[in-house]
Amino acid sequence: MIPVTEFRQFSEQQPAFRVLKPWWDVFTDYLSVAMLMIGVFGCTLQVMQDKIICLPKRVQPSQNHSSVSNVSQAVAATTPLPPPKPSSTNPITVEMKGLKTDLDLQQYSFINQMCYERALHWYAKYFPYLVLIHTLVFMLCSNFWFKFPGSSSKIEHFISILGKCFDSPWTTRALSEVSGEDSEEKDNRKNNLSRSNTTQSGPEGNLVNSQSLKSIPEKFVVDKTTAGALDKKEGEQAKALFEKVKKFRLHVEEGDILYAMYVRQTVLKVIKFLIIIAYNSALVSKVQFTVDCNVDIQDMTGYKNFSCNHTMAHLFSKLSFCYLCFVSIYGLTCLYTLYWLFYRSLREYSFEYVRQETGIDDIPDVKNDFAFMLHMIDQYDPLYSKRFAVFLSEVSENKLKQLNLNNEWTPDKLRQKLQTNAHNRLELPLIMLSGLPDTVFEITELQSLKLEIIKNVMIPATIAQLDNLQELSLHQCSVKIHSAALSFLKENLKVLSVKFDDMRELPLWMYGLRNLEELYLVGSLSHDISKNVTLESLRDLKSLKILSIKSNVSKIPQAVVDVSSHLQKMCIHNDGTKLVMLNNLKKMTNLTELELVHCDLERIPHAVFSLLSLQELDLKENNLKSIEEIVSFQHLRKLTVLKLWHNSITYIPEHIKKLTSLERLSFSHNKIEVLPSHLFLCNKIRYLDLSYNDIRFIPPEIGVLQSLQYFSITCNKVEILPDELYFCKKLKTLKIGKNSLSVLSPKIGNLQFLSYLDVKGNHFEILPPELGDCRALKRAGLVVEDALFETLPSDVREQMKTE
Repeated sequence: MIPVTEFRQFSEQQPAFRVLKPWWDVFTDYLSVAMLMIGVFGCTLQVMQDKIICLPKRVQPSQNHSSVSNVSQAVAATTPLPPPKPSSTNPITVEMKGLKTDLDLQQYSFINQMCYERALHWYAKYFPYLVLIHTLVFMLCSNFWFKFPGSSSKIEHFISILGKCFDSPWTTRALSEVSGEDSEEKDNRKNNLSRSNTTQSGPEGNLVNSQSLKSIPEKFVVDKTTAGALDKKEGEQAKALFEKVKKFRLHVEEGDILYAMYVRQTVLKVIKFLIIIAYNSALVSKVQFTVDCNVDIQDMTGYKNFSCNHTMAHLFSKLSFCYLCFVSIYGLTCLYTLYWLFYRSLREYSFEYVRQETGIDDIPDVKNDFAFMLHMIDQYDPLYSKRFAVFLSEVSENKLKQLNLNNEWTPDKLRQKLQTNAHNRLELPLIMLSGLPDTVFEITELQSLKLEIIKNVMIPATIAQLDNLQELSLHQCSVKIHSAALSFLKENLKVLSVKFDDMRELPLWMYGLRNLEELYLVGSLSHDISKNVTLESLRDLKSLKILSIKSNVSKIPQAVVDVSSHLQKMCIHNDGTKLVMLNNLKKMTNLTELELVHCDLERIPHAVFSLLSLQELDLKENNLKSIEEIVSFQHLRKLTVLKLWHNSITYIPEHIKKLTSLERLSFSHNKIEVLPSHLFLCNKIRYLDLSYNDIRFIPPEIGVLQSLQYFSITCNKVEILPDELYFCKKLKTLKIGKNSLSVLSPKIGNLQFLSYLDVKGNHFEILPPELGDCRALKRAGLVVEDALFETLPSDVREQMKTE
C-alpha cells in the first residue's frame, strides 16, 4: 500500500507560506487531499484485490449447435459419451463441459487477465490512476509559484521580512501609541493639523525641504520620558528592517511576475477542471459490473464466450461520482479565484484604511508584485499589512532614528562637545547625524546650536527649555519646525546662519524672526538664478543689524532695502561674480561696516562715498588697480578701517593723507613698489599691513606714527629699516620676515611693548643683544631661525624662554 506521507510534500508547504494562501487556496488544498485519498485508495484496491472474475457463458442450441457438436467431438476423443435423446416436448439442452486438465486454476487466471486487458473499458481500468495523476497536477499548479526561481526568492524574502516586522517590538510600540488615542485626542489632533496646514500658506508655516506638519502626527513626537523604553539592540534591529523594506520595495515593485504566475496557474487549473468534467461525465457510465468477453481459447479450455464480473466496478462507480463532485467544487473555487483576480486591480495596493486608523499619514501606496502580495496577505489576516505598513512610513522611521539618537547622544555626552564660538557663546556643534537628538533640549545652558549636514531636523516645542539660546546655524540641513518652536525663536533668536545650495531652500520662517539681529546666508547659485536672485521681504526683521550674503549674486537684492534704515553691517562675499548696480547702498545711511569681497570691482563704488556713518570698509579680493578716487573718503569722517588687500594696486596716491581718521590700513597682497611719505600723515594709524608687495624702501616719516602698534612688511624687497621706525614705541607686533635685510638695528631695544617679532627669511648673521631690553618679547613670539637665535647671549635666551 502507498503511504499518504509520500505525498505530503505536494499537499503541504512550509508553515511560513500559509500567509500567502487565501481561503480558496486552503480550501482547494483540502479538496486535493480528499481527491488524493480517492486515488490512493483506488490504486491500493487495484493492487491488492483481484481485478476481474470470469466464467463460461451458457449458449442457446440454435445458435451454438455446431459448437456443441464440435465440443462433443472433442470430448468423444477422450471420453465416449452417449448420443443425446431429444424430446418432443422439452427444448434441447446441452450440458456445458470443458476440457478436463490439471491446470484449471491457471486456465481461469489466464482468462481473467485476458478479459481484463481486452474486454474491460480503459476508463474502468485506469480510473484510480487518472484520479491520482490529476490530483498531483492540481497540487503542483497550486504550489508552483512558491517554487519557481523567478518568484520563490521574492516570496521567501517577503515572508522573512514580514515575520520580523510583525514580531518587532517597534511595530507594537508604534501602533499602540497611535491606537491609544481616545476620540477627543484624535479630534484635537485633526484640528491642530488643519490649523497648521492653514498657517503653512504664510511665511511662518513654510519648511525647508520637508513635508507639511500634517504628515507628522503629534504622537510621533518623541518625549524624553519614553526615549529609553526601546532596547538599544531592538532599535538597531528595527533600523535594519527599515532598510530591508526599502530595498525590497524597490526591487519587487519593478515587475509583476508573481501576479502573472498566479494568474497562469489558476487559468491552468480551470482548463484542467473543464477537461476532467468533460471526459469523466462521458465515461463514468463505462464502469460496469458485468462484462462480456470473447476469447478464442477453445483448444485450451473448451470455451470461447465468458461472462466476467468487474469486482471493483460498484465501488469505482461510487468513487467516480464522488470524485466528480470534488472536482466540480474545486473548479468552482478556481472560477471564483479568477473572478477575484480580474474583478479588481491587484497591481495597486492602498494603505488608506491603515492611514485612517493609525493616523500615520505618510504610508505610501505600492504597486506590482509588492501590491499583489499585500492583497494576498489581507486574505489571510489584514493585521499583517497594518503592522508591515509601519516600516513603510518615513515618520515612523524618523521616530525610530530619534529614539536611537536619544540613546546614543546622552546629555552628558553632548555636554562634552560644548565649546565657545567666535561670538563668545557656548556652542554645541552637531555634524552629519541622522537627526536632532531630543536630549539637546536638556542642556539649558546652551547659547548656540550649530547643525551641519543633518537630513531630518525636527525642531520641537521643547526648544523653549533653552532659555539661553540666541544663535542657530543650519548648514545644509532639512528642517521641520513646530509652531510652538517658531514662536520661541521669534522672541529669543538673535543670530541665524543658513548654508544652502539653492536660494529656494532658504527657510521662509526666517523672515518672521522679528528679534533677529544677525543673518548670515551662505550658498552658491546657478548662473541664471544669480542674475535674478530675490529674497522674500525682510521688513519684519525690525531688529536686524548685520546681514551677510556669501554667494554669487550679481546685484544687491531689493529686499535688503527693507532693512536699510537700521542695518549697521553689510557683507557680500561674491566668489568672483561681478557685482553691479550698487545704487541700493546709498539708502543704507546707518551702515557702519561694509564688506564687498571678491566682487570683481575695478573701481571703488561711488555709492560708498555716500555712507557718512561708515566706519569700516573692506574691499578684499577685487580687481582694483587704481584708487585715485580714494580722496572722496575724506568726506567719511568716521572711517577708521580701510582694507584694500588682495587686489592689483600698484601705487598709493598722495590723497591718502586726507584720511586723517584712519586707524587700521591694509594694503597687503598688492603690487605696490613705492610708499609715499604722505601715507604717514595719517598719524592715527595703529595697524598698518604692507605685506606681500614689491616695496624696497621705508620712508623715515614712519616715525610720525606714534600710535602704531602693528606693522608688517613681510614678503617685500626691503634692504634696510629706518631708525625712525623704532620711535614708534607702542609697537607690539613687527613683521619684517622674508625681505633682504642684513642688519637689525640695536635700537630695537626701544620697543618695550614688543611681544611678536618675525625676522625669519632675511640675511641676518647675528641678532642684537638689545633684544633683551624688549621685556615683553618671549621665545614663542620670536620667529627666527634656530641657529640665528643661538647668536643671542645666553642670558637673553634664558630670559626669553622664561614665561
